[in-house]
Formats: sequence, C-alpha cells, structure tokens
Amino acid sequence: MGTPVIVLFTQDLRPHDHPALSAALRAPGPVVPLFVLEPGLLARAARNRRAYLGEALADLRSGLRERGGDLLLRRGDTATEVGKLARETGARAVHLSAGVSRFAARRLDDLRATGLEVCTHPGLTVVPPGDVTPASGDHYKVFTPYWRAWEAEPWRAVLPAPESLELPEGLDPGAPFTPDDSAGVGSLAPERQAGGWTRARARLRSWTDGGLADYGDRNDDLPGAATSRLSADLRFGCLSALEVATAARDLPGGDAYVRQLAWRDFHHQVTAAFPWINTRDYRARDREWRRDPEALAAWKEGRTGVPIVDAGMRQLLREGFMHNRTRMITAAFLTRTLSVHWREGAAHFDAHLTDGDVANEYGNWQWTAGTGNDTRPNRAFNPSRQARRFDPEGVYVRRYVPELAELSGAGAHRPWTEGDGEGVEGYPAPIADPGR
Repeated sequence: MGTPVIVLFTQDLRPHDHPALSAALRAPGPVVPLFVLEPGLLARAARNRRAYLGEALADLRSGLRERGGDLLLRRGDTATEVGKLARETGARAVHLSAGVSRFAARRLDDLRATGLEVCTHPGLTVVPPGDVTPASGDHYKVFTPYWRAWEAEPWRAVLPAPESLELPEGLDPGAPFTPDDSAGVGSLAPERQAGGWTRARARLRSWTDGGLADYGDRNDDLPGAATSRLSADLRFGCLSALEVATAARDLPGGDAYVRQLAWRDFHHQVTAAFPWINTRDYRARDREWRRDPEALAAWKEGRTGVPIVDAGMRQLLREGFMHNRTRMITAAFLTRTLSVHWREGAAHFDAHLTDGDVANEYGNWQWTAGTGNDTRPNRAFNPSRQARRFDPEGVYVRRYVPELAELSGAGAHRPWTEGDGEGVEGYPAPIADPGR
C-alpha cells in the first residue's frame, strides 16, 4: 500500500467529474476524503445554506461509502485539521479544487504553510478563471468579449465518478453535520430546496429532458418559473458546472442556457482578479448612497407597496431562492430607486439565498447597482414596465402577495388604483415611485 493522499472537499460535494479526486486516485496509495467545518464560516452562513450543506455532506458520505471509502468530517481551522490528518495517516499531499474568494486564497496559503504538497485542480467552473485572459490584462472586464473567448476555449473531458475507493483503516469518520436551526443567519425557508448530489443529478436529468428546450424563450417568464433551479446545486458543487454545460449544449435551448453558465464563469474570473468584490466597488462611480432604515426594512420584508418587488422578496423568504429576473428588479429598486447601498441588499440576499456565493451573488449585485461590470452603469430599470413585460397577467405577484389575490389580470401590478385610489386594504402604498 502506497502513501495516503488527502482530498479536501470544499465547494465540490460530489463524486462525479471531480478532478481533485480523480488526480488523487491516480496515486498508488489510499485516498482520504475530508471536509472541514469551520465554526467561523458556519456562524455567519445563511440557515438555508447550512441546511443544504448538511444534506449534501450526508449524501456525499453515503456515495463514498458505497464505493468503499468515506467522508471524514472535522471541525476547526482547515489547515490545522488537514495537518493533523496528514500526521495521523502519513499523507504528504493534499488535493483540492481551486477557489477564487479571499477565504480560498488564505486557505491555500495556510495549507502550503503546513509543508504538505498542495495540488489545486479545476472543478468549480466550466472554464477555469485563468484559462481565458485578454491580451491587455489579467481578466475580462466586459462580458461580451469574454463570451467570445470563452466559446472558443476547448473544454476538458468530463470525468467519471470512481468505481471504488480505499481508505486507511482505523480513521474516525467524525460525527455527521446536523445543522442547528437556531444558529446561522437569516430564516429557514419553509419551501427551500433540499440538497445533495443525488437530488441534484435527478434535477439535471429532469431539466435536460424537459424545461431546457424552452429556456431561450421562457427564461424570463416569471409565472412559468421556467428556469433550471440548479443554482444551489452548482454553488455547492453537487453538480459540476462543466458536466451541466456538456449535457445541455447540444440540446434544444442549450445555447441560451450555456450562455448563463458563461456568465457564472465570468463572475468567477472577475472575483479571482478582484477578490474584494463583496466589500468594495469594482468600479468607483461616485454614487451618492443614502441611509434609510425604514425603506430598507420594507424592502427586506416585501412591503414596499410595489407588487413585483414585494413578490420577489417574499419568494426569497419562502423558498431561499428568487427568480433571476426579480433578483435584478428588486436589486435595482433598492439601489437605483431608493439609493440604498448595494452592500445592504447583498447582505440580506446572502442571509437567505441557498445559492448565495461570493462571485455570482456580489458580481450580480454590483452589475445591477452600476458599480460592477455593466457597460451601461446608468441603465434604467422601471419596475412597472418590468412587471408588465415579464408577468403580464400578474400571476407571479398573486402567487407571493396574497393581499392582491382578488385583483384580476395586470391589475395586480397597480393596487394603488383600486378603491377609488385608496388602494387595497392591508397592502401598503408605494414607498417610492414604481414607474409607469
């Protein structure tokens, strides 16, 4: 038996298409799969993500055990726990997927300080962040030229899941992670999507067999909810972004869907170059932000009096998810109409979104706020016009705002015109101009 090799799982909680795991299996020794639960990260994680993580870890452990291995769970500082496990097993190398956040960079530095051989691999995106770069700089700042280069870049082959694993004897697998509902931030959504790679793969099959074909025409259809709902599966790596793109690209609707995966990759390469994306303006715009605690609270609770905004914010609280179109509508209302700083809104999203991550969540917030990668930083975003276009009969609004259930058709978007201009009882008047 050769020297054991540690595989550190991070945002890649799956056995399929896992380059770090595949590379470790090519070594002659047994493979030791590890996930470290960092108390500091867990304390500030959304309850919805903590719940998904617990399910994903249990599912991964089960999948590895079926193949003769296991998932070791440890609690503490990642590098410290990796070092302890290396001394216990005699491992001299650790493999992991390369991340793009500041935390991922610090973790990598700390792992290297242990003296172990640290091997990073692709695995979080379709095209690794550093593989597509412009001649004039370290990353693309605008999506369209990035998309052209991304399309021309060859993809690596999708890797199979291992048929079998070998684990050194005598290792304590560690207690399962059972999230405490009283810990974390935000609230636990009553209709949140459950996690794990087996559920994720079932969702992918259902998507490619069904909804994908109409994606190009219906991805902004709010009442139809015609999106894949794979965002949390991708965020936790229960699905490989490359495998999803490979499965979709040659199918009807695949081109439009794969373009969205390219947007995801775009934000990852931006974050790799600008890891402060979640705290600082990517582009300084000299915007004047205002503090308005009452308006911010109304926005968070879905009681702004603007139905399309309130519907989106209530979907977030109910499901730990929001349709991409209403993410833009609600973010634009906060930052452009109310002039409240994007960090305030992003923090609320981060407290509730199951799919929230640094690159995509904050990259999209800055794009919408005009401080990010949008080439039109003063883009208009009229909520009433958006509502009429993407929810013409008010179906989406009535689904999430029951106070307006009795209003017919597009009337659900104009409750302030009801009752001789008195509005709908129990529903607030708009806190700002909703547009016409």
